[in-house]
Amino acid sequence: MSTTFQIDTATSRATPTPAPMKRLTVPAIRRRKQDGVTENPVVMLTAYTARQAQLLDAHCDMLLVGDSLGQVIYGLPSSVPVTMEMMINHGAAVVRGSYHAAVLVDMPFGSYEQSPQQAFENAARLLKETGCAGVKLEGGEAMAETIAFLTARGIPVMGHIGLTPQAVNLLGGYNARGRSEAEAAKIVADARALDAAGAFAIVVEGVVEPIAIEATRACSCPVIGIGGSAQCDGQVLVAEDMLGLFERVPRFVKRYADMAGLVSQAAEAYAREVRERSFPGIEQTYQPKA
Repeated sequence: MSTTFQIDTATSRATPTPAPMKRLTVPAIRRRKQDGVTENPVVMLTAYTARQAQLLDAHCDMLLVGDSLGQVIYGLPSSVPVTMEMMINHGAAVVRGSYHAAVLVDMPFGSYEQSPQQAFENAARLLKETGCAGVKLEGGEAMAETIAFLTARGIPVMGHIGLTPQAVNLLGGYNARGRSEAEAAKIVADARALDAAGAFAIVVEGVVEPIAIEATRACSCPVIGIGGSAQCDGQVLVAEDMLGLFERVPRFVKRYADMAGLVSQAAEAYAREVRERSFPGIEQTYQPKA
């Protein structure tokens, strides 16, 4: 089932109307993987706005309000400067724009690393102020205690290991992880630790394929790949990358459309018609009543 739309006469914008459906839940996502097998892979894309959520909702199991909005929406150099207020505002918008997918919100850098108590305070705020289904945080074994703390207190947590963008300053860039034997072993150990701590799913990003597969097989919860392997239990991409809105994207992105080209062509046509004074025409102007 998917979201239906009606026209809001006050704004002339499409606004979502609830269809007879039940939003996917965290337990339902977790149950996708049974005895180490996920027959129905989990589909996840990022979403940052209500309208984007409306368009993606019917096709996704989960919508991730990623801290990648720092670069994608705000033009920041990394996700490190992203604030709780940014995540709350965009998270609430995506929840309002969706009815089918479970919505997850990234915890921004500095909002959870200090202690499990700090993480709980900020995660609880995200759930209260956005209505999201759960949170995502980065880090391996070091974050297992925090994940267990949150889960025990009713907050669903998705883990994130491998290439962790919030640690870009420590990692020295966005290169693929797991090429050395020691690093590969750590990634698999991280996956096992987060799984044991109660993460309902784990994102494995930018990891050489054999290690992504090994991590997937090592976990009882679904492992979502991004730059991992088709053998993961699901996939996630930044929607703007997948839609072709940026010229430069990571190696692991497949462009399914050329939205940048369409936007540029439309803007070019609009500019031409304005300069020719052919827009607005009779159809776009208000004429005196006869």
